[in-house]
Amino acid sequence: MKNILTICMLSIATIGFSQNNEPTFKAENDLVKATYYYNDGSIKTQGYFKNKKLTGEWVRFDKIGNRTQLAYYSDGKKVGKWFVWTDESLKEINYNNNVIASVNVWKPATKLAISNE
Repeated sequence: MKNILTICMLSIATIGFSQNNEPTFKAENDLVKATYYYNDGSIKTQGYFKNKKLTGEWVRFDKIGNRTQLAYYSDGKKVGKWFVWTDESLKEINYNNNVIASVNVWKPATKLAISNE
C-alpha cells in the first residue's frame, strides 16, 4: 500500500511540475500572436508582434482570468486608449506616439442612503 501511495504522489508531483509555461507564438497572416503564461498555466498576457515589434491589441490578465490591462501598440510604440483595471478604479490612459497625452481615473460612485423620516 505504501508503494502505491508513493507512486501516486510522485505521479501527481511530476504532472504538476511538467506544465509547460513557456510562451507560445503562432503565425496569423503577417502577425505573430504571443501568449505568455503564469506558473499555474493560466494566461498572463496575450498580444501580437509584427516585424518583431509590438502591434495591435495586448491584454493582460490576473491569475484568476480577470482582465487587468488593455493596451494598443503601433510599430512598437504605445498608442490610443489604454485601460488599467484595479480594485479601486479604472484608469484610461491616452497615448499619442508613445507619450501620455491624458489620464482619466474612474472610481465607482459612492452611494449614500438617506432616510426622510
